[in-house]
Parts: sequence; C-alpha cells; structure tokens
Amino acid sequence: MKSVSISAEKRVDLGKKEAKALRAAGKVPCVVYGGENVQHFAATEIAFNNLVYTPNVYAVAIDIEGTTINALIKDIQFHPVTDRILHIDFVELTPGQAVNTLIPVIITGNAIGVMNGGKLHKALRKLSVRATPENLPDSITLDITEMKIGDKIYVRQLETNNFDVLTSGNAVVVAVKTARNVVEEEEEEAGAETPAAADATAEAPAAE
Repeated sequence: MKSVSISAEKRVDLGKKEAKALRAAGKVPCVVYGGENVQHFAATEIAFNNLVYTPNVYAVAIDIEGTTINALIKDIQFHPVTDRILHIDFVELTPGQAVNTLIPVIITGNAIGVMNGGKLHKALRKLSVRATPENLPDSITLDITEMKIGDKIYVRQLETNNFDVLTSGNAVVVAVKTARNVVEEEEEEAGAETPAAADATAEAPAAE
C-alpha cells in the first residue's frame, strides 16, 4: 500500500480546552492506538487534505517529534456545519498483524452492455478487507469490458491475493442495468460456424 508522511507534535494536555485551542490554531487533535502505547498528537489541518479528501486509501507515516509511527486512518469526526475535521483516530500498523480497513474499487474498461444502451450501476465503491500491512492492496480493480445488460459482479466473484474481503459475498459490486432505447445485444458464440462451413459439414460423407 502507498504511504504518505505527515509531521506532528505531541499533545500534552488532553482536555476539551486544549483541543479547542488546537482547532483554533488550524490543527487537528489525533490519537493512534493498536500499538504498545496510545499516542496523542496534533498536526496541521492542511496536512490531511491528501488523506481525507480523496477516494484513495494510504498508509500514513506519522513523524511525532522524531518518532515515526506507521498507521491507517480508522475514524474521522467532522463539524456538522462547516465539515472541518475535528478529530482523527488512527490504528498503528504492525508487520504481520492483520488490520481491517476499507479499500476502493476501481472500474476499468467499457462494458458491452453500456455501449448497447444499458446503464452502469456502481453499488459498492469500497470494500471492507482484512490483511497484514505488507499485503494491504491500494485498490481492487474490476474489468467490466465483457459485462452485458443484466450482468452483475458479486463480491464472491472477486479475485483476492493475500487478503480477505469482509464485505458479504452476496453483495453486488457493479451491475449493468436496462435503460431506455436499449440496443439488442448480439452474441457471437466462440467457434460458431459460418454458413459456408455449415454447408460443407452437411455435405461431407459420414466417416465409416
């Protein structure tokens, strides 16, 4: 999994007054747990722009006054009116120790069904997975080129490598639904005979 780095400072006082003062200074109170010790720290709000406001998922190398902790964002609290970040919870990444997180689904290709007038429906944009830090994928990629109208791809059909998908296997990830003015799909069977070849077969004498 790709990683980004942020610089942070330790939090000394952990009360509401200190957290309010940090936010007023343009900083975000944070906590990272899951390791030997719980770490409280703060970083500038702008430092999280490329982590929070993106469909991608990154590991985070948090430099807390010279000590680096590798972690994943676990939970974010936003202001109900301004949408500013109020607080972020991180979970520390330990080699060999599995963690749960959400991984984005990337769609590639142009579905046959969509080109024939169908409508692409992306039911799930992220999937819950569990893996060790070294096996966490950046994304799960689906090629929808061969999907026809009415086709669906379920979670259980996904190919996984060194990680487990926790989302229900019966959940639909993507589907091609019927839309207005649908062009009837013409399916060509692999190895279908041409008329000339069919006639030649019909006229050929039976083997003895």
